[in-house]
Amino acid sequence: MCRVLAYIGPEIPLESLLLTPSNSLVNQALDPERYPDLHLAGWGFGAWSEHLLEPEDPFIYRRPMAAFYDDNAKRMIPSLQASTVLGHVRAASYDSKVVMVDENCHPFSFDETPWIMAQNGDMPNWMLLQRELLQHCEDRYLEQMRGTTDTEFLYALLLSLLDGDSDEDVQRAIEEMVGLIARAMKELDLPALTKMKMALVSPSRIIGVNVGLGHHGETDPAGDWKKLREAGPGTDDFALSMLLEPMYMLMGRHVEKADTSYDFEACDEQEATAAIFASEALTENDDGWSSVEFGQIVFLEKKGERVTRRVDRLKV
Repeated sequence: MCRVLAYIGPEIPLESLLLTPSNSLVNQALDPERYPDLHLAGWGFGAWSEHLLEPEDPFIYRRPMAAFYDDNAKRMIPSLQASTVLGHVRAASYDSKVVMVDENCHPFSFDETPWIMAQNGDMPNWMLLQRELLQHCEDRYLEQMRGTTDTEFLYALLLSLLDGDSDEDVQRAIEEMVGLIARAMKELDLPALTKMKMALVSPSRIIGVNVGLGHHGETDPAGDWKKLREAGPGTDDFALSMLLEPMYMLMGRHVEKADTSYDFEACDEQEATAAIFASEALTENDDGWSSVEFGQIVFLEKKGERVTRRVDRLKV
């Protein structure tokens, strides 16, 4: 399952998120803590910075190869800094049918929306489910699709369901999207475990989502993900554990060192100037990291010098 990393806060060197942490996003492609396979199917990131010539638009980089093999990473990333970031490393089945092209790498970015999106998830039979779901998609987003992934289609569907860009609008659209997918599975008799652990990001905002459907298309799967994980890869219980496991977030602040590197330390929300939402903690231990449990949505926003957080339970 893919790995996601989103950041908002002061402008910092991009390498302090993607390269230098002990469990950096690039390192997760090679040695993920909570997933048995390598992430070989591509990677990418989107970033906003006041130092870009067009600071209102995200700088998007995507490449269809393992992040740790990308010779651009250690050349380009140290030259960049950003205040809002969404990064992703892509996992896919070890199968010759997997299409590895730029257009299938995350994050996805369309015109006519402030949001870019990436997820670690999977929606089996998504091409067949389009029989029921396409009627809910707007042409202006479908026309921008270039790849062959379920995530890009979910992005088009979610954007089509949005009435606005407020937290409430996004939560309602996500709840509606999950319901539509569940009903499509029932109507077409195509139930399947579906993971939608996603991050929607726009300047100074992160909306993190941990939701999905169980093996029978149910919206309320349950179980102890740690105990289910003991079943081992290839089992239904292991797959369910991957659905039910938490995402992670950190509220904190940056401490600049004399050598221009940065440390990120956890602190109380009242003092937080930055936040991270991720599939895995970036540090060797989970100290300071909190969980976004299955069925939850988190809203992170930088307002002035401070970052606010609100966690809610999705009604699906």
